[in-house]
Amino acid sequence: MPHQEQPIARGPVPVPVIIQTDSRDKWSKKIDFLLSVIGFAVDLGNVWRFPYICYQNGGGAFLIPYVLMAVFGGVPLFYMELALGQFHRTGAISIWKHICPIFKGIGFAICVIALYVSFYYNTIIAWALFYFYSSFSSTLPWTSCENAWNTENCTNYFGKDNVTWTNYSRSPAEEFYTRNVLELHESSGLGNVGVIRWQLMLCLFLIFTIVYFSLWKGVKTSGKVVWVTATLPYVVLFILLIRGATLPGAWRGVVFYLQPKWEKLQETSVWVDAAAQIFFSLGPGFGVLLALSSYNPFTNNCYRDAIVTSLVNCLTSFVSGFVIFTVLGYMAEQRHVSVEDVAKNKGPSLLFITYPEAIANMMGSTFFAIIFFVMMITLGLDSTFGGLEAIITAVMDEYPDLLTHRRELFVLGLVVVCFLGSLSTLTKGGAYVVKLLEEFGVGSSIIAVVFLEATAVSWFYGINRFSNDIKAMLGYTPGLFWKVCWVAISPAFLAYIIISSLLNPSPLTLFDYRFPDWSITVGYIIGISSFMWIPIYMVYKLVWTPGSLKQRLAVCLRPERTLPDIHTDTLGLTPVP
Repeated sequence: MPHQEQPIARGPVPVPVIIQTDSRDKWSKKIDFLLSVIGFAVDLGNVWRFPYICYQNGGGAFLIPYVLMAVFGGVPLFYMELALGQFHRTGAISIWKHICPIFKGIGFAICVIALYVSFYYNTIIAWALFYFYSSFSSTLPWTSCENAWNTENCTNYFGKDNVTWTNYSRSPAEEFYTRNVLELHESSGLGNVGVIRWQLMLCLFLIFTIVYFSLWKGVKTSGKVVWVTATLPYVVLFILLIRGATLPGAWRGVVFYLQPKWEKLQETSVWVDAAAQIFFSLGPGFGVLLALSSYNPFTNNCYRDAIVTSLVNCLTSFVSGFVIFTVLGYMAEQRHVSVEDVAKNKGPSLLFITYPEAIANMMGSTFFAIIFFVMMITLGLDSTFGGLEAIITAVMDEYPDLLTHRRELFVLGLVVVCFLGSLSTLTKGGAYVVKLLEEFGVGSSIIAVVFLEATAVSWFYGINRFSNDIKAMLGYTPGLFWKVCWVAISPAFLAYIIISSLLNPSPLTLFDYRFPDWSITVGYIIGISSFMWIPIYMVYKLVWTPGSLKQRLAVCLRPERTLPDIHTDTLGLTPVP
């Protein structure tokens, strides 16, 4: 198909209409793209982090800051990233040539952060696979206290009336998780993580094998795999929701989940939690939305996509709360305690201890355990697809001559690096490594990266130029609301999260283990190791650009290639003579 280009006057900035050519990979169907974005955004955090944060921060009252932060912070950033990827049609590194070259280090930082995520996130999916395998038995192994790994503190209270629950009591599900799956008792902490658990290594190898064969051919294969991994969790959630609603005591959990505590809205921490939750839930800044939308047709309606996928994501979080809390209410009824005592488990242990424990004591426990862990594996897998696709697209677009025809090899190399990087999380103290990477490998560094990304686009590239780009694709300019959000509100929202998290760092603990001071220092080094590429590249760019300092700054801040000849090398576009 011949290339056509037709500059249309939009005030001072000429905007070309680019007709997509066949050189870049494309989604087979629009639904492949939508499912991939939903699959990436809806992950394990929606199922455990949102319900926990919601009840901790005032129940139903928390929905007010959550919705406000979504409308003014999360969704505008989500829309911005989809629009950037679709217009420039390139990955997170090379896109900066077209926006503001001095900020290219942001692309490298995003890739390093995505690597850190792959080092621990896939291990959590491997734990789910271990549980999935263990579920194929008539009696689930975390039902009783009569296994080799159990201790004298193991207390099974289901179906028994005269059981005393003390501070030392441990449920069979907790001992199964800590002593059989993780074997945490054989590690004294981060200073002595012990040997690698071969069972978990085998699970992780299977996970990465699935990931490789889903990604090796590009969006043509991953777009088909998400038909299963993005839709199956909804089927399972629906089944578990119906089952949960029919359990005795379910209403107690729902009341606890949604009962508004209005006084909580006066606490700053509640607003910070709402901002952080919506940010990590939608996932702007991980380079994934840039990568996935770069395979879209030029005139695709990315505005509608942003609204639809954000709504689906937030509603999934909300419904997951009912799935979790109906079961917590049931457990509180069985234990004869308040829901608050049952719900004290937070983080992944809500999925690996509390929920499996409840499932074990339902009718048809084996069936519910199997579908629950299938849901967890699929929720995790498509988020991994997104994270790794961000790295693959970014690096391949940056080095097209070297990698264009070697995608399979490059993806294999990347998956091997991720597997080797994950080995420390498979040790007997691996759960401590997972916690450290989760806290510092992503945390503040990704928020700082997105803050710089939003600032670079709105202030250096220019909000008018960005609006004209969107007009070229959609035929209309974004409204005033979006412009104000991009220029002021969204960057302020991100700065607010960063400052709050740095001013009020919470002590890092896992079960009864408190992380030593040296490990916190290691954590900060991990965090800095991704962010440092931004200033390093800025210095490099300024030093290697010829001319006086003023000329250098002018060159470094101005898009390198002016449109019409945008990215002709990798897109197969030729400028009109």
